[in-house]
Amino acid sequence: MANARLSFPGKPVQVIVPWPAGGQTDLTMRILAEEAAPLLGQPVVIVNKPGAAGTLVVPLLKAAEPDGHTIGQVPITVYRHALMHHVAWDPVKDLAPIAQVSSVHFGLLVPSNSPFRSVADLIGWAVQHPGELILGSTGIGTTSHLAMEEILTQHNVKYVHVPYKGTADQMLAIATGQIMGGVNSSGFAPWVEKGQVRLLAIFSAARNPRWPDAPTMRELGYPQAVYTSPWGLAAPAGTPPSVIQILHGVFYKAMFSTRHIEALARFDQSLDYLNTHDYRMAVLATIEREKKLLARMNLLAAPAS
Repeated sequence: MANARLSFPGKPVQVIVPWPAGGQTDLTMRILAEEAAPLLGQPVVIVNKPGAAGTLVVPLLKAAEPDGHTIGQVPITVYRHALMHHVAWDPVKDLAPIAQVSSVHFGLLVPSNSPFRSVADLIGWAVQHPGELILGSTGIGTTSHLAMEEILTQHNVKYVHVPYKGTADQMLAIATGQIMGGVNSSGFAPWVEKGQVRLLAIFSAARNPRWPDAPTMRELGYPQAVYTSPWGLAAPAGTPPSVIQILHGVFYKAMFSTRHIEALARFDQSLDYLNTHDYRMAVLATIEREKKLLARMNLLAAPAS
């Protein structure tokens, strides 16, 4: 372990980002990398590997040398993907968590002219009109889909789920009344600010100062309904703990830099730091919780034969 500490880093560190260059996460990761580089004493190079719903980072890390010189940005959705599909990798066994970095905000939204002024209004109407509520998400099994299910299944609400390909399509459908509402990440911000949609509540642990009048689902009596789709940094499994410790220390300082925090704020993301141990525990807890919810939704992958 001492030798690993003395020899690391011996060359530039690559960070695999499973999204296209120029996107929100990519841009904030580049700033994080720039802040980390002088602390590491080596360049930190972003390598974009988009595709497969952001899951390519896991097999690439699995195949990388476990020496700390290749790490990755890991969205929580890769763990869910492994529950829903048969894949040739296991994010729990193949990754060594470094730290959780950030998360996004999710909200329950309705058209601006909707008669629903609160979550209670929407739920009450849906209970009285089984199967008539039409809500949209950004795709089957996405965080927005699971967040909706978390609330509605507690009331045994039958509803019509309309999956969209992305935020723009879904928000347009809500704003124009094609659907009665839906859950989306903070890409909803400009639609709310222009008065095209109404934000009924958010799925964060605490109220957001940008939308101080929007209650949290926790406040409304749904203690488990906290959905933020966090992401963190991870290395290949087998990376020496001493190297993980160095990486954690460097990126901890970098993520709390003013420049990085300001970059997150520009894209409606929050700093949501967890240390190495707590990050691993949070991931395992999320897996157990989502496994139960996905089973209720009939979205768990069938046992391998």
